[in-house]
Amino acid sequence: MTLTINPELYSQLLSKYQPRIIKTEAENDKFLEVVEELLSRPNITPEEDTLLELFVKLIEDFEDKHYQLNTSTPHSRLLHLMEARVSSADLGEVFGSSEIVAKVINSELEITLEQAKALGEFFHVDARQVYFRLKVVG
Repeated sequence: MTLTINPELYSQLLSKYQPRIIKTEAENDKFLEVVEELLSRPNITPEEDTLLELFVKLIEDFEDKHYQLNTSTPHSRLLHLMEARVSSADLGEVFGSSEIVAKVINSELEITLEQAKALGEFFHVDARQVYFRLKVVG
């Protein structure tokens, strides 16, 4: 099913928000606020939804260009978290044994969904994001 939008309403939204290629952090922050505003609406119109998609794309393009978040691997992210907060001995309970921790650190084993959930709890982050980032980004 193709979503149809009212060109006049969409034109009014374009005029109000003036989306464009993002070149500065300030513009990125401004457009992030617009996205948050649109997402918070209980009943978004097809025109607003189309505008939301445009802003998300503009933000993604800017952030992909300016933030090199995807250059890390699951292994490097784990090492970074450990340097910031814990030692390999602290992760023994998370992974089940110090031998498994050593194999993960040495890239001999991949992190499983269950381990990602445990890491999420341990580091107080959303486990779904841990696993998603490990599989998609890594």
